[in-house]
Amino acid sequence: MAWINTLVFVVIGIVIGFIIARLTMRDNSQQKDLKKELEKSRYELEQYRQELVDHFAQSAELLDNISRDYSKLYQHMANTSAELMPNLPEQDNPFAKRISKLSEVTEEPAPSQEPPRDYSDGASGLLKDQKETSKAS
Repeated sequence: MAWINTLVFVVIGIVIGFIIARLTMRDNSQQKDLKKELEKSRYELEQYRQELVDHFAQSAELLDNISRDYSKLYQHMANTSAELMPNLPEQDNPFAKRISKLSEVTEEPAPSQEPPRDYSDGASGLLKDQKETSKAS
């Protein structure tokens, strides 16, 4: 009789274990599906970010081209107005003032031949107070 009870409990344990395994396997497949979906979403987001970076880089390049073309057009207009109307006073020439401002903005400052200074003139901060008081004494 003890062997029959043991055999019945083993069979019941196997059936319960099988049922629990099947229930958890469904969750596992759902987790795998969710993980795949998450990876797909991350990949799409990274692609979108890269497209956005490329878009802004291209837009910046186009704006730079527009700026250079506008500057060339303005230079052309100023030079042409000076050639076609040589006797026109500068105050009446609409391009005269702006062309000087444009040339100032477009000129790059010449790089200095001096090495950079890594120190400031005189003492500063806490040491300044101590040195000044010691000199005064």
